[in-house]
Amino acid sequence: MKDMQTDFNLDEILKSNADQVLGLLLASTNGLNTDDVKQRQEQYGPNVLEKAHQTPLIMSFLQNFISMMAILLWIAGGIAFIAGLTELGIAIWLVNLINGVFSFWQEFQAGKATAALNKLMTTETLVLRNGQQKMIPTDQLVPGDIVILNEGDRVPADIRLLDASGMRVDQSTLTGEVNPVSKNTAIATEISNHAAVHNMVYMGTSLMQGHGRGVVVTTGMNTEFGKIARLTQTVHEKLSPLQKELNILTKQLSLLAVGIGIIFFFCAVFFVHYPVVASFIFALGMIVAFIPEGLLPTVTLSLAGAVSNMAREHALIKKLASVETLGSATVICSDKTGTLTQNAMTVAHLWTSVDSYHVTGEGYQPNGTIFKGETALKGSDEPVLRELLLGGLLTDNAMIKENADHTFQIIGDPTEACLEVVAQKGGLNVKALRQSHQKVDELPFNSNRKMMTVKVQANQSEAFNVYSKGAPNKVLDHCTTYLTTDKQIKPLTDNIRRKIMAANDGYAAQALRVLAVAGRQLDDTDDFKTAEQNMTFIGLSAMFDPPRNQVIEAIADCHRAHIKIIMITGDNGITAESIARKIGIVSHNDQMRVVTGGELTNLSDEALKDALKGDVLFARMASEQKYRIIACLQDMGHVVAVTGDGVNDAPALKRADIGIAMGRSGTDVAKEAADVILTDDNFASIVAAIKAGRGVYSNIRKFLLYILSSNVPEAFPSILFLLSGGKIPLALTVMQILLIDLGTDMIPALGLGREPTEPTVMSQPPRKKAEHLITKNTILKAFAWYGALSSILSASAFFFSNYLNGHSLNALVATGFDYRQATTLTLGTIIFCQMAVVLNCRYDLNSLFYPHHNFWSNGLVYAGIVFEALLFIAVCYVPLLQSVFGTTPLILRDWLYLILLPMPLILLNELRKYFLRKKQVA
Repeated sequence: MKDMQTDFNLDEILKSNADQVLGLLLASTNGLNTDDVKQRQEQYGPNVLEKAHQTPLIMSFLQNFISMMAILLWIAGGIAFIAGLTELGIAIWLVNLINGVFSFWQEFQAGKATAALNKLMTTETLVLRNGQQKMIPTDQLVPGDIVILNEGDRVPADIRLLDASGMRVDQSTLTGEVNPVSKNTAIATEISNHAAVHNMVYMGTSLMQGHGRGVVVTTGMNTEFGKIARLTQTVHEKLSPLQKELNILTKQLSLLAVGIGIIFFFCAVFFVHYPVVASFIFALGMIVAFIPEGLLPTVTLSLAGAVSNMAREHALIKKLASVETLGSATVICSDKTGTLTQNAMTVAHLWTSVDSYHVTGEGYQPNGTIFKGETALKGSDEPVLRELLLGGLLTDNAMIKENADHTFQIIGDPTEACLEVVAQKGGLNVKALRQSHQKVDELPFNSNRKMMTVKVQANQSEAFNVYSKGAPNKVLDHCTTYLTTDKQIKPLTDNIRRKIMAANDGYAAQALRVLAVAGRQLDDTDDFKTAEQNMTFIGLSAMFDPPRNQVIEAIADCHRAHIKIIMITGDNGITAESIARKIGIVSHNDQMRVVTGGELTNLSDEALKDALKGDVLFARMASEQKYRIIACLQDMGHVVAVTGDGVNDAPALKRADIGIAMGRSGTDVAKEAADVILTDDNFASIVAAIKAGRGVYSNIRKFLLYILSSNVPEAFPSILFLLSGGKIPLALTVMQILLIDLGTDMIPALGLGREPTEPTVMSQPPRKKAEHLITKNTILKAFAWYGALSSILSASAFFFSNYLNGHSLNALVATGFDYRQATTLTLGTIIFCQMAVVLNCRYDLNSLFYPHHNFWSNGLVYAGIVFEALLFIAVCYVPLLQSVFGTTPLILRDWLYLILLPMPLILLNELRKYFLRKKQVA
């Protein structure tokens, strides 16, 4: 599309009358003619949103093979080829290929359904061209087109209204405003925010009520919708914390492996006097030994497993690395409506001059009861209560549809839909009453009157045939009487007015939205335009949007996990604060600062950061303000997760470290910008995903601990060889080292990547951004504990085996001596030690036999242990493998030693963890 600006000033359009607007756009009330349309299509291009720049598919595929970890594996395979170990070189490269394809396929499948920006636009639009109404494809709209809008239509472009009747528009996808906004043709006098102007409707919004006609002002990427989409596209992808950490880890391991290889090379040349070529091959073997070939597959498998687990928890992950990012989140910036609450307005209280009532049940299911004190009532039990329910029902233009899965969907304003639900709870036959009280006329709601009125057909026994609902103070201004016991109508005194407003104020203080209902009798000869005079006050309905199930528990989990929650909403501050306290974001005694969009405009970044250090929520926020809040949090060092559902949320979702879009209520733009999509729109699912993300990082660290611990006994024979000046022969060959790295270690290590998340993971603070995967504690535990024990046992097995076979140290260095039985036992000792180590690595502090853990919960670990044993048996007894790995069959005494070896290592580690737990409690 040509990115061309229109030839007029938008403010001028908003401040001009209908004739002037048509003149500015060179349009007419009869619509454009064919030549005008063709010329403007060439000038402005199609009415579509440009797709964000996407990485070519081939590049996305290749990127899985050129990461730092992948390059390290290519080098490792190359080293194996240089060492003459062709089969193992092929195996290493095959691991890299399989892992890369697996990673690409996972992300490809997750991203297939994301690029759908144009789905928010209608496929066809009703326009006036050449003086005739016709349906045209939406992408053919041009500035100057006359568009006819009816209730339920999605607005196809930015349109200046020429006519509007009872028009109310849902702008939540653009502004975050929960309640539909009234639209009219009045000339704008002050323009602080184009989206707030009442004589314009915008692309991507929906017409909830009324109808109208307007002229297209801007199309495609020049619309408000398009500007936000463009802003989203300018935000560049950032590396996730895990990707950054793996890059650091790869560099650390590369330096470690290469450094050790260089040291071993020079020692072999100058201390042992090995030939240079033999020393080089020897050093390459050491480098390969210290490269964790299984790291990349383990990370991918761990992430993929977490993705599967999160999908069961209603969180769809688009990129594997996003899993761990979510686990490291320190702040969640959450919407209120639909995420923390159910987005299902519910009448909680009813009030008449006779009495007050409370209503049970939540949402749009008609399950609940009206109570007066402890007594359950039906509408027929009390005449005034029935009139209140009837008046709310008849002034309700929304519809409730029951889906096949017995869920309920509303069409129209949620505030109105709940009036139908409470009428059902009161025992009214909704369908029959709508048929017997059909609407004759309507004075629609507008923002000045803040009320709407309907006239219905009613029999003579009914008290009223006109009903109004709206803001209590506005409705009372039109009332001169009130309804009391047995439908008696009495004059509305000042005392009664004060009583009504006191009830309204009491509900408002609880952050409930209150609507008043009034009625009157109108003769057919009376003018309906004056029907809102001399009305009779009937009662009040107080409603709220209930918190989601499990959200209170989920927020408590966040607090235990030291995760800060900040509510950012388009709703008003009083309602938002009440919900925040009700669901536990802050306690009732804590101070909370409420910052509105207007106040935020006047805050400097430093003042905003000061506010973010305490308990704060943001109300009446615009999209660019939400983006600014996230940027400040990131500047403060936070890892920020952000929820959103509307077009206006897309830039913030893109900017966040982890963007979370709503799967049910979210727009396609929001889903494309996000990293995670919640299929149930539930905040509790975010917390479950965070737990899984934390488990991923913990499991990768367990894997590293396991792999590094095997490096020490692998290197120890070479260290003895060098320190003895070559007098002590190598207890492990290079092929045997590679057998451990690529054979026996791999599957148990992968099993640690699928370890179930420990229950205590949400009782710990998020890891610090400066904290690396390899910590001092990991190094000490791997080298000075697990590695040291395995090294001592394996070296002892080597010497003891030779001793039992009658070979002294001098005999060992004798030319031509065959010590394969000792090296085979050394290999077996390391493998069986690793069986114990992999079990010891499953839990950091808790016992392997801890009552709350299932000893057999990770089948892949035990499958790996069985595989290790079978592979070692094959290496010992299959002639071909014996020749490749330099092994020989073991005798019964050796097998008994190996079988009994893991148990004391497990028990010794259990004792260590026992004392650590006691120290922690003390």
